[in-house]
Parts: sequence; C-alpha cells; structure tokens
Amino acid sequence: MSHRIGRVAHVIRDVVSDCIANRLSDPRIQRFTSVTRVEVSPDLRIAAVHVSVMGTAAEARTTMQGLDSARGMIQTRLAKQLDMRQCPLIRFILDEGLKKAADLIRQIDETMAQDAAAHGAKEADPDDLDFPDDFDPLDDNGRDARGR
Repeated sequence: MSHRIGRVAHVIRDVVSDCIANRLSDPRIQRFTSVTRVEVSPDLRIAAVHVSVMGTAAEARTTMQGLDSARGMIQTRLAKQLDMRQCPLIRFILDEGLKKAADLIRQIDETMAQDAAAHGAKEADPDDLDFPDDFDPLDDNGRDARGR
C-alpha cells in the first residue's frame, strides 16, 4: 500500500467512524458498530469499509441496511474532508472477524473449564513444586544460571 492510499484510507476511516458515532440517527444502526478497516483500490476510486456490528445476525443485516441508506450523507462528508478531484465510492462490508474471535475465545474457555472439571485440576501452587533434595540452583561460586 502506498503512502497516499494509506492516508486516504485513514481519512475515510475517521470520517465514517465519526458519522456512525455522532452524525447518524437511524434507529436501524446498532450502537456497537465500528469500522474495523478500510481498503482503498489502487486507483482511489473504490473504498471497502469493513464494519463490525456486535449483536445478532438480524441486527447486523439491519445495521448494514441503515448504513447503505446513509451512504450519500457519509459520501458528502467524506468529499468535504478529502482534497481530491474524485472522492472514492464507499462500499460497506460486514466484518465478522471480531465476533468469530469472541466466539473462539468463549469456546476455548469452556473447553478448559470442562477439562479442568474432568481431571480435577487445581491451580498450580509454586510451593507444591517437587525438587530433588540435592537440588541447588547456585553454582560453586554462589551464582545462579544468569551469573548473578
């Protein structure tokens, strides 16, 4: 990505995020909607705005409809912010990466809890470590492995 494309993507992200948080009053747009990333085509004509919506699939679809209907207003605000001859055309894309990551973390936590319950595991206590009686972490000069 060239520096110019990165700057344009950054401005688009800022403008769209500000519009979602402060300017749009469409009840279809969920409160926990955020812009996760913006991809701009090399010719700067199209910008894919990835949006994450925390909620059900139906709420996500409704939010995407609300954003699509507000596209003109967002495009107008973006054109005022960008100092370019032609403003990139915005396309909204639903990003489910954060939702999938949260589901994966929840599944890992559930699996670890089930595993701990099945094996009767308890928290590891450092005092329970079983060292041999002749174990000495210091060498002959009284220094540890790091030489201290």
